[in-house]
Amino acid sequence: MFGLLGEALGIGIAVIGSILAGLAFGYFLDNKVFDGRTYPWLTTIFLILGAIGGFKNLFVMTKRRFKE
Repeated sequence: MFGLLGEALGIGIAVIGSILAGLAFGYFLDNKVFDGRTYPWLTTIFLILGAIGGFKNLFVMTKRRFKE
């Protein structure tokens, strides 16, 4: 029971972590590197890329779980 709960928590953290990493990286690029000239475009692009990466992690981890 706790093993399954731990796996579900790990998947959730991986998805949320990917989204937040994309958001933070895009925000950093927009505001620190390009001095706000590209805001909100890079933030939006990297947020979407982070979400795509998070869902990719979700599918990979779920596929690995059902394979066992």
